[in-house]
Amino acid sequence: MNTDSHPAAPPWHVTQWFNSNGALTLDALRGKVIALHAFQMVCPGCVQHGLPQAQKIHAMFEASDVAVVGLHTVFEHHAAMTPVSLEAFIYEYRLAFPVDVDAPGADGGIPLTMAAYQMRGTPTLILIDRQGQLRWHRFGQVEDMAVGAAIATLIKEPV
Repeated sequence: MNTDSHPAAPPWHVTQWFNSNGALTLDALRGKVIALHAFQMVCPGCVQHGLPQAQKIHAMFEASDVAVVGLHTVFEHHAAMTPVSLEAFIYEYRLAFPVDVDAPGADGGIPLTMAAYQMRGTPTLILIDRQGQLRWHRFGQVEDMAVGAAIATLIKEPV
């Protein structure tokens, strides 16, 4: 595999973690495929498709191969999407994977991780390979079979 053809995943800018014993970093997850799911609590596509898909990925793949990370990235309705609200949301939707809160952008603009990954909105699913390189970037609803095939392909690549 030619690793020079894929850009390195930018670091995450996080203000708080849920469902994690501490801060997760790309370096700490090196060696695993990372499924980074960007969402907002008030995003219908996230609630109806993206988060259930992230839950399926978390349940279907071995934790030694795939790390699912939720990125709560708030670029609208800031007053409604506080960490307290997010904590209740995670509990009510039984999210089992780690979730981080994206650091806000300047003057309440686009959050920092969202900007670094050039996301267009939510839901967004990003796959990062075992070497920490960006390999897949999809905005909107993506079919489960396509996601599963992409993850399986990345798992099978040599480390």
